[in-house]
Amino acid sequence: MVRRAKLRRTTRETDIAVSLVIEGRGRYDVATGIRFLDHMLELVARHGGFDLDIAARGDLDVDQHHTVEDVGIAIGEAVSSALGSRRGINRAGYFVMPMDETLAVAALDLGGRPHTVVDLGVRAARVGDLQTELVADFFEGFAMGARANVHVKVLYGRSSHHRIEATFKAFARALRVACARDRQLLRQLPSTKGLL
Repeated sequence: MVRRAKLRRTTRETDIAVSLVIEGRGRYDVATGIRFLDHMLELVARHGGFDLDIAARGDLDVDQHHTVEDVGIAIGEAVSSALGSRRGINRAGYFVMPMDETLAVAALDLGGRPHTVVDLGVRAARVGDLQTELVADFFEGFAMGARANVHVKVLYGRSSHHRIEATFKAFARALRVACARDRQLLRQLPSTKGLL
């Protein structure tokens, strides 16, 4: 059974349409108005093995914050919707991603409680056209939308571009593991509480 979700998130600041297929082929069609963010989301699709379509319009004339955060929320909500009851999933995943001189780690838990820790050590104010401080807002938005713990950290690296890119790749692969079905536990909810 293919898990998928389609949703639209509309506020006074943004209008975002998301289509997600968990068991995808890494296909993407992403347009947020922020090209570097588009590139990072394309990496999420490709490295996560998801099919991801995003069309976002935001008040970029004001700031990038609303668009970046709301795209994170919308993707998180799509993941949550596609997973349904979350029965039979691994629930947690982690990945360590090398990218040239940079090493990034991501760990996440789709356990129903949103929390985020982001430690990237990026010194540049912008990479491409993206305000780098907003990377944390993306992951916080995702955690809220998906009801997930998200921890991302860059252990070392010279390039700000590589620090952000390695983080998104690690996040994608950790998410892929967390969403994967565990054959041994297919009928079980991965929680002793009986609720995620």
